[in-house]
Amino acid sequence: MTSDKGQAKRQMKSAARLYAVQALFQMEVSGQTVEAVTREFETHRFGATYDEGEFAEGDVDHFRAVVAAAVNWQAKIDQMTDRALVAAWPIDRIDPVLRALFRAAGAELVDMVTPPKVTINEYVDVAKAFFPEGKESKFVNAVLDHMAREAKPEAF
Repeated sequence: MTSDKGQAKRQMKSAARLYAVQALFQMEVSGQTVEAVTREFETHRFGATYDEGEFAEGDVDHFRAVVAAAVNWQAKIDQMTDRALVAAWPIDRIDPVLRALFRAAGAELVDMVTPPKVTINEYVDVAKAFFPEGKESKFVNAVLDHMAREAKPEAF
């Protein structure tokens, strides 16, 4: 029974990470505030059922922590991302979904206790959800590995 609870908690954190990437993307493209977007996600997405299907239940606390840390540490996270990318591809030239993903993952690397390897694996899975046919997940893995080694070198 305990492993079922642990699995459910992990799935809720995974859903929270996916929602955090979506929320950060939405904030960037719409100009909405962090408060407005988090309120919308918590009200209309977490566990909601619509014609197109059911949204997963997410860990609201983890979602809030990732989004808040991504906003609070955005400059540092973007600089880390830039260093992980080749000079020809600064962060403002990459896909906005990937930019949101790097900011969410960077938040966990910079400001949270999640082990870096867990962060990398989780966000590679998020990349696969957004880009199931593409090579983006390998790109995300490489960039996040570089960022993780910078943010938490003691973990490697």
